[in-house]
Parts: sequence; C-alpha cells; structure tokens
Amino acid sequence: MDAASFPETADIETSSSDYAARFSGAVGQFFLKEQTRTTLQFLKYCKDKTVLDVGGGHCQLAQPLIERGYNLTITGSDPICGKRTAERLPPGSFSYLTCNSLALPFADRSFSVVLSFRLVPHADNWLGLLAELCRVAKEMVIIDYPDIRSFNLFYHLLFHLKKKMEGNTRTYRMFKRKQIAAAFAMHGLDQISFQPQFFWPMVLHRQLQNRALSASIEQPARATGLTTLFGSPIIVCATRNPVRS
Repeated sequence: MDAASFPETADIETSSSDYAARFSGAVGQFFLKEQTRTTLQFLKYCKDKTVLDVGGGHCQLAQPLIERGYNLTITGSDPICGKRTAERLPPGSFSYLTCNSLALPFADRSFSVVLSFRLVPHADNWLGLLAELCRVAKEMVIIDYPDIRSFNLFYHLLFHLKKKMEGNTRTYRMFKRKQIAAAFAMHGLDQISFQPQFFWPMVLHRQLQNRALSASIEQPARATGLTTLFGSPIIVCATRNPVRS
C-alpha cells in the first residue's frame, strides 16, 4: 500500500513547517514546555524506554525523549512526514517509518509506551486509531485531545473568529472524558489519568504573545481547580492493568 492510499493522513499537516510555526516564539514554547513536562511525568512510571510516536513528525516531544535516553521510533503516513525528523534530530538517535496508522507494522505490545499527539482529534476513524495504539503498547498509551468541557463548548460559534485570528487553524473533533476512558477500557487500558493543560483557550494566549502574562493568568485557574475541571487540551495517559493482561 502506498502512502496516498492510507486512510488517516492528518499528520502530514502537523509535520509541516507551517504547523511548526504555530508553536514558535515564547508563547509556543510555553505550550510545548507544559506538554513535555506532563508527558515526562507519566513516563516516569514506565519499566523500559521503548517509545513509539505515531504521527510524530512534528517532533514536539522527540528531542526531550532522545536527551533522556529513550529508544524512539516515529511513524508518519507519508515520507514527507519524515523530512522534519531528519532536519531536526541527530542522525541515528531515532528510527522513522512511513506506514498506515490503522495497521501499524509492529507486533502486539512491541513498545512500552505509545504516544500520539495532534492526531486523534483529526482522525476520521479515531476508534480504529486508538485500537492500534493500544495493540502495540505494552504498558501505556499517551494522547492529547480537546475536551468539550472547556471553552471548546463555544467551538461552533467561535471557530470562524479563531480561524480569522490564527490563519492556519483547522477543524477538529472534541471529546468527553468518559468517551476517551471507555475507548481505552475496551482494549484493557483502564487505569486512566487526565491532565488538562490550560484553562484559557490557546487562541487567547497566541493573541497575547506574552509568555509571562499567559503564565500569570493561568496560575489562578490552576490554584482554584478550574484548570482541572475545565481545562483543555487534555493529555491522557491510559495504563494497562497488569493483573488483567
């Protein structure tokens, strides 16, 4: 099967330089720092360091993982997805493979951890994608998604304004926590941890263009529990129950 016939190709856009520009500058680094911090916290509980990053051509987590000695494999749905990895990462520090995200060419439980960021909310067959992530994960799966219990509640009213302000945003699917938890539980990963990232919408932070100000308006929401209750996007870690597996 060639890449053009793969059913899920949202990572082609997230692997592009245009998409990377969304996370450039101080505010973009503010987003990525929080994403990396939360992900590394989850990874502390892994028994080994084999990691598969499905659709990870954006390289948002690759460098921190490599620096900490993780054995990293990245997949993409088109060879162009590997271009950014080759440009950004040291040769020999990772493996890259173009493949079908709905039929990953790996045996069951081949990797201790499977990551997939910036992909599930843009997948037409998100349940099929999640099933594959779970199949090849021995210990845990970590993804991110936009939660409907947040400012995303106004998504349909505000998307055109968001598009006008950001220019290169795109549509996405929103989820409820119970939806995500139920999908993981179907595949034996029923120990779930949800970590909301920000209370205020990311489009607001991008308009502020001030990392210190963004941090200052997020702090009260974290302290009062608003972020825990209504924050988005959410990084969710689903862990396989060793007793049941």
